[in-house]
Amino acid sequence: MWLLVAVLTLIWGTSFILIKKGLVVFNSDELGAMRIVIACASLLPFAVANLRKVERHRWKFLLASGLLGNLFPAFLFAYAETHLASGLAGVLNSLTALFTLLIGALFFRQQITWLRMVGIVVGMAGTAMLIFSGGGGTNLSNMRYGLFIVVATICYGGSANIIKYRLQGIKPIVMSSLALLTVGPMAAAYLFTTNVSAKFAYAPGAWEAFLYIAILAVFSTAVGLILLNKLIQISTPVFASTINYLIPVVALLWGVLDGETIHLWHYVSMVVILAGVFIVNRAR
Repeated sequence: MWLLVAVLTLIWGTSFILIKKGLVVFNSDELGAMRIVIACASLLPFAVANLRKVERHRWKFLLASGLLGNLFPAFLFAYAETHLASGLAGVLNSLTALFTLLIGALFFRQQITWLRMVGIVVGMAGTAMLIFSGGGGTNLSNMRYGLFIVVATICYGGSANIIKYRLQGIKPIVMSSLALLTVGPMAAAYLFTTNVSAKFAYAPGAWEAFLYIAILAVFSTAVGLILLNKLIQISTPVFASTINYLIPVVALLWGVLDGETIHLWHYVSMVVILAGVFIVNRAR
């Protein structure tokens, strides 16, 4: 299990800098749509081969997982990073652990103790500190961009619980490919309404930016989704969310290497958020 955690941490910790590189040429909507289309295409053979192997009543949960775990976050993270440093986006992503627990308690009858509630409050406090802190591309005038990531982590928390409690028994690669199949056509239809094709013709660096998006789609979305589904199935949604301890570290390192300015207050906020995640995961 810990090997899966390590691989997912590296894959997803790198995803934020890949989004940043893709946004150099493409806008957030184009990037989000391309990410889903490429990920769907990369797993399409598995989806087609297993179309009839899933019970009909489970398709609504596959669609919910596709929307919450893939489509919505792909657009939300890309839009947030138009005004938010990639390293800070990685820190905010750690809220997934908290929302996984909250949604599990509210909708899937998971137990929630007073100590876990303390962890949730601590994590939220750290989030508020980070969003309202100044410098590094995060200030009061664009704090709303951090809120888009908060919404994305709520989506991730919902998807994790659906996978654990409504899609158990389906092989991870089958689940991932079919979930992406439910949202891939939506992203493709939207992509046809954009200016993407023209950018490949005239925008400098378009193909390089596309390469970053393709890596993001194949590894962070397609492969990452398969590994996450496997991890959730063999453990619990809350344990699977422990990758959020390390993702901010990888994301911040990439950000610093790319010249992003990270202030002391941002590190303090990260410690507070991760303290909340730690309390949630350790509490019984």
